[in-house]
Amino acid sequence: MTQYLAFDIGGTNLKYALLNNAGKIIEHDKVPTPADDLAAFLKEIYKIADHYQGQFEGIAFSVPGKVDTKTNTVYFGGSLPYLDGVNFQRLVGDKYLVPVGVENDGKAAALAELWLGELKGINNGAAIVLGTGIGGGIILDGKIWRGSHFQAGELSFMQTEGDKSGFDRFGCTYGSAVKMIESVNKLIGNSDLKDGYAAFDAINKGNAEAQKNLERECKEVATIIFNIQSVVDLDKFVIGGGISAQPKVVETINKQYDLITNEVPFIAKMLTRPKIVRAKFMNEANIYGALYALLLKLNGEEE
Repeated sequence: MTQYLAFDIGGTNLKYALLNNAGKIIEHDKVPTPADDLAAFLKEIYKIADHYQGQFEGIAFSVPGKVDTKTNTVYFGGSLPYLDGVNFQRLVGDKYLVPVGVENDGKAAALAELWLGELKGINNGAAIVLGTGIGGGIILDGKIWRGSHFQAGELSFMQTEGDKSGFDRFGCTYGSAVKMIESVNKLIGNSDLKDGYAAFDAINKGNAEAQKNLERECKEVATIIFNIQSVVDLDKFVIGGGISAQPKVVETINKQYDLITNEVPFIAKMLTRPKIVRAKFMNEANIYGALYALLLKLNGEEE
């Protein structure tokens, strides 16, 4: 089988894997992502690609920021501003004489689920990834929806708190899983604010204030799902990100969604309720999605 090298470029870690075209991971690892230096970033990419040279027929990238998939150029770069304007075909593909595919990280997560996960066989669906903000990708008519300017699915920018100002109006504030975990750890006096296990231990043991934090987080996500559903009418939403491994998360999102719709019986009758389930993929989602985006491009199936 043909093999490919795929990268998931995050703000903290640069994950990579050698996979075949059926999605079987042969080798994988991760290194810290260089914080603010494009030269250091490219040095790390080249080091990994050199190690596997001769073993891959293409290179796939999942990146933060807005991605022009026609030219393989990243804009803004999200948590890695030095990626703004980077053309991966020119800087990486031309060096190794292989085709390159570049995809936004939220859309990569949706593509992973469309290819091998919970959205397989679904014509209209979405993936929502809970992390520092809220990422996502929307599938319409069996294809990833990019929009006119490659920015469809930027769920963190959806306004959910109309009476607030600044960033407090947006989904990235109250829908942030990271901030929710930090808030719960402060409540229970845990100095490790990133300790997700301790936070959910408190939630699962019935700590009332901890549960309120989870409910607020899940209400934000449910509101975003409701807004998307009222506009594009999807069959299924899958919830990803490390936090979604906790059954309580998807359970509470479903509960909050029903509370929103049942406030107005007319809406509950009018809007068909989508399925809301946990994503199949957690840490590997963007690796699979980046590769699938490249395979679609090579097969001429991606516009």
